[in-house]
Amino acid sequence: MMGSKYKIALCQMTVTENKEENLMQAGEYVREAARAGAHVACLPEIWNGPYDVKLFGSFAEPQGGPSTTLLSDLACEHEIHIVGGSIPEKDGVDVYNTSFVFSPTGEMIAKHRKAHLFDVDIEKGIRFKESDFFAAGNELTVFDTEYGRMGLAICFDLRFPEMFREMAKAGAHIVFLPANFNMTTGPAHWDLLIKSRALDNQIYMAACSSARNLDAPYVSWGHSCVATPWGEFCAAADARPSIIYADIDIDYLCKVRREIPLGN
Repeated sequence: MMGSKYKIALCQMTVTENKEENLMQAGEYVREAARAGAHVACLPEIWNGPYDVKLFGSFAEPQGGPSTTLLSDLACEHEIHIVGGSIPEKDGVDVYNTSFVFSPTGEMIAKHRKAHLFDVDIEKGIRFKESDFFAAGNELTVFDTEYGRMGLAICFDLRFPEMFREMAKAGAHIVFLPANFNMTTGPAHWDLLIKSRALDNQIYMAACSSARNLDAPYVSWGHSCVATPWGEFCAAADARPSIIYADIDIDYLCKVRREIPLGN
């Protein structure tokens, strides 16, 4: 590992129904993050099109399509790691909610297919059934960088603590979480769950949402944030389009684990 600290950027972009506009926006956000000195930039869940079961099909593409090609090119051009949020990924007859990770050489070094699909029906709240369109992944995802081992999960995966425990046991010191909580579950559970996963496992949690768009069919809560191994936020956004930055400090993580040993 190159040093104790490195800088991450969470890109809370507004997603529209114009795919070209979304790709252009993603490029602008990553370039701005790189100019600000970020070593890792993360995009939101389903950033290349709206989060809507009825629209996923028109924005789906295979690995190597326009969205992942853009991310690979951006990573190489700006020599930055990119956690590519997620897109609807076509693979044969199936479509997955998939996050792709690229190294500063533009190489794809990991991908995570959302394992726990968002199927909820809350009385007087939201009803959404992701499994009407997506197939579920079935793998735990960790990957190695010069800054250490990292983990990756997507949105509803957050509610399954054993997944994060396994990533921590596998050596991940941070887990990136592209996500899109909504206006029912966001205010109720977002902060609590992110801090809990960080505190439970003495890791950093970096959760990247899209910005709130009241004209969208699905309205995101926003509030991208980074939680420390102590269970505090060291960076947090509101609902508006923004980039938030955080310094990830491995020495601090080790200090927390020494002071409260949980057997990590």
